[in-house]
Amino acid sequence: MTRNEQIITDFIAAWSRLDAEELVQFFTEDGTYHNMPTRPVSGRAALTGFIAAFLKDWSSTQWEVLNLVSNGDVVIAERIDRTVVAGKPVDLPCCGVFEMRDGKIAVWRDYFDMGTYVGALKA
Repeated sequence: MTRNEQIITDFIAAWSRLDAEELVQFFTEDGTYHNMPTRPVSGRAALTGFIAAFLKDWSSTQWEVLNLVSNGDVVIAERIDRTVVAGKPVDLPCCGVFEMRDGKIAVWRDYFDMGTYVGALKA
């Protein structure tokens, strides 16, 4: 496993602790998270608020990594995010593309079907 792959593996594992402050420490100061169905969010302060906003309704999350590949400073993690949101289980297939800089996430783009997420909450 490369250093960048290990950092992303650690980042994915950190989500189970539901701590926005911890999660943003994986990003560069100017890091960007682009949750593809929404607009990108940049900078640690903005990221903290953005991540905390959707964590507030989560009671647990475990992300299963299906495939993890890298090429230099790019890491791709195909996963299933298994989350309990407002008491409802959501199993969300995702693919995250991470651009790394000096051991931190500079850009994270997450691709998934918003309909799958919303549909699980309505069930």
